[in-house]
Amino acid sequence: MATELQWLGHGSWLIETNGSRILLDPFLDDSPVAPVKSDQVTADFILVSHGHFDHMADVEKIAKRTGATVVGIYEICDWFSRKGVENTHAMNIGGSYRFRFGRVKMTPAIHSSMLPDGSDGGHAAGFVLVLPEGNVYFACDTGLFGDMQLIGDLGLRLAALPIGDNFTMGPDDALIAVKLLRPRQVVPVHTGTWPLIEQDPHQWAERVRRETSAEPVVLKPGQSIRL
Repeated sequence: MATELQWLGHGSWLIETNGSRILLDPFLDDSPVAPVKSDQVTADFILVSHGHFDHMADVEKIAKRTGATVVGIYEICDWFSRKGVENTHAMNIGGSYRFRFGRVKMTPAIHSSMLPDGSDGGHAAGFVLVLPEGNVYFACDTGLFGDMQLIGDLGLRLAALPIGDNFTMGPDDALIAVKLLRPRQVVPVHTGTWPLIEQDPHQWAERVRRETSAEPVVLKPGQSIRL
């Protein structure tokens, strides 16, 4: 079966691949744009990129209800374990691990990562999912960094990049990121949630078409892309 990736708004995704359901950074109940609430989703795995509320607010309740394994940096997995989440898998930057759906590589992200109660959230991260249809890169919350070129050397079927500015890359830096990463397709995310990070994803997509070889795919929350 083909891999299907559903954008749940902001930085949240539901990925269905190889018989597994993977949530990335679920921020649903308090999101003004999410098409579903946390009690409407199921998951086998939950990937957490960093400790900010708008990327992990619903992790605990989903993990406890579904038994999903929380995958993240060591400090975040330890924090959730102390909150009673039974299944966690800690990683760190540069490491990779083969789960039953495919291999996950944890990449750097240039961002802060304090948890909601002030605890240390470790280092912010992104993820490369090594899937049968190709490698998928979720940059998550990050600024532009030159080693994106090395991530691109892995060969990317798809990249999801923030374009909202202020807290992450804006449109100009995200365009440079596309040139470094060289994905076949790219999806703009982390925009449209609040006025502070409002951008025009269609205008950005036109720039991607003019200036790179990548195919931009603009999704609305709830829409999917199939690999």
